[in-house]
Amino acid sequence: MFYWVVKRFIVGPLVNLLFRPWVKGLDNIPASGGAILASNHLSVSDSVFLPVAVDRPVVFLAKSEYFTGPGLKGRVTAAFFRMSNQLPMDRSGGAASARSLGAGEKALLDGKLLGIYPEGTRSPDGRLYRGKLGVAKLALATGVPVVPIAMIGTDKVQPIGKTVPNIRRVGMIIGEPLDFSRYAGLEDDRFVQRSVSDEIMYAIMRLSGQEYVDAYASTVKAKLDAQKKEAKAEGARKGAAGDGPDAAA
Repeated sequence: MFYWVVKRFIVGPLVNLLFRPWVKGLDNIPASGGAILASNHLSVSDSVFLPVAVDRPVVFLAKSEYFTGPGLKGRVTAAFFRMSNQLPMDRSGGAASARSLGAGEKALLDGKLLGIYPEGTRSPDGRLYRGKLGVAKLALATGVPVVPIAMIGTDKVQPIGKTVPNIRRVGMIIGEPLDFSRYAGLEDDRFVQRSVSDEIMYAIMRLSGQEYVDAYASTVKAKLDAQKKEAKAEGARKGAAGDGPDAAA
């Protein structure tokens, strides 16, 4: 109830006034019953714009770090994500990730809409990256349809690292639901899971027009972070050498 009041009377009017989001294909979202809303992920604000556009409540799986940050900022962030109907998603793998997916599975079996970002993290450069298997596992385990969604322009509103959003228009394109009932009984087959995940990402790519990269976004982010650290260390080494006794030679 609290979520509905905040969305209807506070967040929704504010978002519509400032960002004037346009939406195509809203009728592709089922009017009732469980369904997975699988979206590309360009900005942390994606989890605000999509629920505002949809009449039904949307539960999101969000990375657990959003709920465990230190200090006042961490508490405010955690409160915001809980208030916006989001569940913590542990991405460390193993039993912890399985429990997180279990919470999403329960939401779907209870007839709710579950929003998920198959890439697992925000795109580091605006391209679309390989989908992880969590979305496929949920779709196969519950039998619910998967609705592919493309967020448009949200990376310009709130790029990675920017706290205060830019005021500009954003868009959403909602595709036709994907049915994977043909794989009934093959829920644990890793090849089937990969096939389902790839089909979902292909549908998102067609809607978004993004360049597709057959690699995990998390892997690319880790490489970029390592390169930045190396460049910073190299700069520090050169700075230290420049301050030595032979610097003016």
